[in-house]
Amino acid sequence: MHLNPIAFYVFGIAIRWYGVLIASSMLIAFIIAKINSKYLNVDYDKFIDCALISLPFGIVGARLYYVVFNYKLYINNPIDVLNIREGGLAIHGGIIFGILAAYIYSKKRGINLLNYLDLAAPSIVLAQSIGRWGNFFNQEAHGSEVSKEFISKFPEFIQRGMFIDGKYYHPTFLYESLWNLFIFIILMIIIRYIITKRGNIFFIYVLLYSIGRFFIEGLRTDSLMIGPFRTAQIVSIIGILISTMYVLLNKGKELY
Repeated sequence: MHLNPIAFYVFGIAIRWYGVLIASSMLIAFIIAKINSKYLNVDYDKFIDCALISLPFGIVGARLYYVVFNYKLYINNPIDVLNIREGGLAIHGGIIFGILAAYIYSKKRGINLLNYLDLAAPSIVLAQSIGRWGNFFNQEAHGSEVSKEFISKFPEFIQRGMFIDGKYYHPTFLYESLWNLFIFIILMIIIRYIITKRGNIFFIYVLLYSIGRFFIEGLRTDSLMIGPFRTAQIVSIIGILISTMYVLLNKGKELY
């Protein structure tokens, strides 16, 4: 079954579910950050200033990261690099470029970047959870082939969406969406009930996301590659090592 990736039309222009979900996830992310800013005692207006600068860099980075590792798809049609309506955004590139932009902004403004990263973490991972459903409507980012018996354990609409060209596939978008939702809940509990040092919330997000992504990526059939290795798995290993070291060695005195 081929899902309809188009949600609706505006003046004859097709608006795809992928874009609708990405835009909705961003809006919800800002609402969550507004709520959490009170618990973390972070100036929400300054956070918005930082986020509005980081966000476009994050989108560019997510696209650039994807294109670099898929350059053969665009070498003959470079104009397609600008077409993100059908997917092709890599979260690792988005986070890297977004953090770099936030770092430069925080340095110029003389603010503590860790405050903003901690506030952003739950919002980012919830946005990721919602955004993965855009992959569902595009019928992309799925895993390898599975049996009818295996896929029958999932809701009917998932079965229909994962029936592509006469075969069923692992709904890896769903695995990651649920894992990210779990991380979101964990981070919200930490923010509300656990005293922790600045920076830990963000790096716990990096740790948990990297663990889940490493295993889920192993099931996918469309991974970006560096030679024989899956790029996302390499980045995940790096993320696990860095975040674990940060949380264990964080000697900061500032507490939430």
